[in-house]
Amino acid sequence: MSKQHQIALTLIEGVGPLIAKKLLQHFGNAAQVFNANQKQLLQIEGIGKKTAAAILQTNALALAEEELKFIDKHQIQVLFYEDEDYPKRLKSCYDSPLLLYYKGTANLNAPKIVSIVGTRNTTAYGKMLCKQLIEILKPYQVLVVSGLAHGVDGAAHRECVAHHVPTLGVLAHGLDRIYPAAHRELAAKMLDCGGLLTEFLPGTNPDRENFPKRNRIIAGMADVTVVVEASIKGGALITAEIANSYHRDVYAFPGRVNDEFSEGCNFLIKTNRAGLINNPQDLIYYLGWDDQTAKAKSALQVQLPLNLSNEERIVCEALSHTALPVDELSLKTNMVQSKLAVVLLTLEMKGIIVALPGKLFKLV
Repeated sequence: MSKQHQIALTLIEGVGPLIAKKLLQHFGNAAQVFNANQKQLLQIEGIGKKTAAAILQTNALALAEEELKFIDKHQIQVLFYEDEDYPKRLKSCYDSPLLLYYKGTANLNAPKIVSIVGTRNTTAYGKMLCKQLIEILKPYQVLVVSGLAHGVDGAAHRECVAHHVPTLGVLAHGLDRIYPAAHRELAAKMLDCGGLLTEFLPGTNPDRENFPKRNRIIAGMADVTVVVEASIKGGALITAEIANSYHRDVYAFPGRVNDEFSEGCNFLIKTNRAGLINNPQDLIYYLGWDDQTAKAKSALQVQLPLNLSNEERIVCEALSHTALPVDELSLKTNMVQSKLAVVLLTLEMKGIIVALPGKLFKLV
């Protein structure tokens, strides 16, 4: 199946990723879609006369041929959603793009991928958190994904370049330009330390409606999305909401209650849309990436503190192998939940257990 037909399929008015995938499933490949007649097209669920007419009358193949000239000239990789190099995490999302356009050196299927998002108006506090987060992530061979915007995105990308951590910028426009223009130099450095990715063809402007589409790629690419700073109406909250809809982990740094650019983070935490991380090392712990540290801690946990009450010791023994929710802990320990809540709080204050997102509890 030629790249020309694949690109052409994305250029038909009214044919988005969901319809395109139905067409491909029915006909087998993109070339066969353009050979279909109206009767064959109307047999497919979701294809009406208007969409069928758009497919039959389109000049998409000619347009795609012109696009391929630019793509070939500038050595842009075209990733079809069935290709081996297409991001597998993103492919599992129901609304994943049919095609991606990519320049760079990063492995889009790296073993560990973290998306970092936040306000365009980041403060010194946000920049400090980005620096600390990248420093903590560096030993884990992580690919860091963000949106190349002003603020938190740019701070995360710059720290990655400075610390030689692969970083991917997901764009809301074509690869023939960089927006904002102030990030051209940064983007050039990222090509050697990560890359640039978009679902939009060259010539596409960074129009407002493109940014939510860009955000779904940022969320779908990663194992976890971290919100550093965000206002209550920021695009970072949209990305976090999309990540939650994909059943991906979301974490946020808290901020002071009166700070505008911490309001979004505090809201995510308050409404259980994001787990709270007080420092970057918390993220490593929650994701279970620090196996050596975990093993060392497990060895120390064989001997529990002597000053534990009988109830506290019973709870610790119940948590010795895995994290558990309150209701399961209540059954295992034979404690009513009101009593168990007091014991859990005491153990947490002593630093023996930690509360995880989803109301789970785990030994430290």
